[in-house]
Amino acid sequence: MDKAGEDKPCRFGDRSTSDIIVCLKNRGGRPEIFYSHSSVLVNKSKFFADLLSSPDSGTCVEIHCSEFNYDHHVNFFRLLYLPVDSLLDSLESVKSAVGVLEVSVAFSCEEITKTCIQYLEAVPWEDKEEEEILKVVSKLGPIAMPIIARIQQVDLTATKNVFVSAVRFATSIGGSYPPFGDELKISAQEQVEYMLGEDEDMPLVRADDEVKSVVKVGLSKVFSSFEKELSSLLLDSDIVSETAEAKILQTVSDLQWMCNILPKLDLMKDFVLNWADISGKVLGIIEDKKLDYLMWGLKLKMIEVIAKVLEAVGYGTVILTPPYRVQLLSMWLPYIRKIKPLLDSKCNGDSSFPYKMDEDLCQSIEGAIVSMILALPSNDQADILADWMKVDQVTYPDLSEAFEVWCYRTKSAKRRLVENLGGQLFSL
Repeated sequence: MDKAGEDKPCRFGDRSTSDIIVCLKNRGGRPEIFYSHSSVLVNKSKFFADLLSSPDSGTCVEIHCSEFNYDHHVNFFRLLYLPVDSLLDSLESVKSAVGVLEVSVAFSCEEITKTCIQYLEAVPWEDKEEEEILKVVSKLGPIAMPIIARIQQVDLTATKNVFVSAVRFATSIGGSYPPFGDELKISAQEQVEYMLGEDEDMPLVRADDEVKSVVKVGLSKVFSSFEKELSSLLLDSDIVSETAEAKILQTVSDLQWMCNILPKLDLMKDFVLNWADISGKVLGIIEDKKLDYLMWGLKLKMIEVIAKVLEAVGYGTVILTPPYRVQLLSMWLPYIRKIKPLLDSKCNGDSSFPYKMDEDLCQSIEGAIVSMILALPSNDQADILADWMKVDQVTYPDLSEAFEVWCYRTKSAKRRLVENLGGQLFSL
């Protein structure tokens, strides 16, 4: 063994004064031999203290390691020779600290273990590094828990406080924000939506009354901002400016974001009712002659918002009385039928025109409208279908399915009436 180590550098202890040979063995290569002092090993490692206290310990210690953690073993033995106050500065990366920590725990070296934990607890991690840290820490027990304190589940109160603050920022509750507020606002919206996402067990945030109350206030704020910016369009002398369009589009984006989070809080009905109440005003502005050839982006966004409303009502997420449902259809169906061919014409005339109702959006709206019509009283269905067929060109949306069902139901209802006249099952 001594002979095999003749040509190897003394990377740890001084060869002339060392009394222990450390032989690192791995499957991938030849053993490497280093010289060390038993006093250093015994004083700093309980593992070596127990090992070298045995009468049969000898002067050579064999350490078996894999080719993947060989460097971590070498770093560990190097750290044994450093003063305690120099250990922290000697750690150079998360990967190295994790590897040394694993080795240090195996060799029961308290000083190096504490140093690695302190280092990992303080430095930032990359996502891929976090996975490796969790893999190692899961094997180390309570001693390594400070490392993962930053990603441990927080209590419900703390989670709720963060969520409520994020909602306030995302909806601009409480006033204006600094110039970089738009970026933070968008980030807050993204994180609120993420926190409400379904996990394997349950959503991160439980929607209690306080959370719902704050979200309702935020919804009111968003609608107020939308109405204000929309009304200002007709008053703005520079209506074609990019700034004017950017402001109103931002408020519409806020409405769309609300449509994403409110169903997860069982609050979509609040949005639909607000939208129904302002629909007349909204249509009066976006159909004003001043906007005939302007604001195509806004007009498309309006279609996207109404699609969310129609889906919620048409598929039963939001339960409304028939008058509200008829009101929504009677207001927005004519607008949808008017705006789609205009957008299609613009796209056909200019291939670079960016505002188009894509196929998914068209199908979503059409399906929701058909569902809404079929859930109405038959007389209301008849009125809507009659208006639909009065147009010269019956194209979009295609309500033929609703028409066919209405015809079938009408005949069935008449037949049932005739069959049951004798039984007085219908009041005439």
